[in-house]
Amino acid sequence: MVRSANWLSRREYIGGSDAGIVMGDEPNRLLRLWREKRGEVEPQDLSGELVVQLGCMTEDLNRRWYERSSGNRVDDVQRKVRHPIHKWMGATLDGRVKETGAVFEAKFMLPWNFSEEAAADKHMAQLQHNMWVIAARSAVLSIITGGGKWVEITVHADPLYQHLLLTAEKKFWRCVQTGEPPVLFNIETPRPRLEAIKVVDMAASNSWADLAATYLRTRDAHGDHELAKAELKKLIPEDAKEAIGHGIKAKRSKSGAISFEPISMEVAHAPVQ
Repeated sequence: MVRSANWLSRREYIGGSDAGIVMGDEPNRLLRLWREKRGEVEPQDLSGELVVQLGCMTEDLNRRWYERSSGNRVDDVQRKVRHPIHKWMGATLDGRVKETGAVFEAKFMLPWNFSEEAAADKHMAQLQHNMWVIAARSAVLSIITGGGKWVEITVHADPLYQHLLLTAEKKFWRCVQTGEPPVLFNIETPRPRLEAIKVVDMAASNSWADLAATYLRTRDAHGDHELAKAELKKLIPEDAKEAIGHGIKAKRSKSGAISFEPISMEVAHAPVQ
C-alpha cells in the first residue's frame, strides 16, 4: 500500500481539524481518528464531499476577499508548524494576519440556518488549538456562505477553553501511544466569546418597537424608583431586621442585604412588636 508523505506526517501530531473531533461528541469519529493516528486505517477520502471541496476551491478567494475588505495582509499561507514544547500538537495554517498576528482560518459554509455563534462554536476547537500552537492571542474566521455572503468573526484566545482542550488532547495522544481505545471526554466547553462589530437596524421589529416604547415610558419612573430605594435603606436603623410603614416592608437578610416589598395598608398599620 502506497501512503502519501502528507498522511504519514499527519500521523505524528494532532492538528487543528483533529481537535474538533477530540472535543466532539461522536464516538465513532473519535475512534476512527485514533485508528488513523495509529496507522491502522487510511484517512477518509473527502474528494467526493462537495462542501469540503468548495471550501478548498474558495480558500484563495476567501483570503483575497478578507485582505480587500479588512486592509490587512495574510502571510504564512499553508505553513506547517509544531508547538515548541508539545511536539504532538501541530497545525497547518490557512494563514496569519501580518498586522495583528492573528490566526487566519478560511471556511465555506452553507447559508441555511447560518449564524455567527453557531459558526464560531463549530470551529472553536480548531481555532483555539491553532492559537495555542503558535501562541496567538486571537483568530479571524473568514467565512463565505453559499448565499453569496462574506462574514468575518474575531475569536479571542480563551485560557479556560485551551486548558480543557490540552487536557483532552493529552489523553487522546496517550491512547494513540498505548493502543488503548479512547472514549469521549465529555468536557463542557465554554461558550465562544465573539467580538461585537455589527450595527443592526431593528426598525422592522414589532417586538423591539413595543419594548422600546415601554422602556422610554418607564425610564424616568425607574430612576426615581432606584433613588427611593437607596434613600430608604439609609433610613433603616442598623439593628433593625424589618422596617414597615406607608405600604412597604423592608427586610434585612442574614448577609445584610435589604429588600423591599409592597404590603396592604392594613398590615402596614398593624402594631410593630
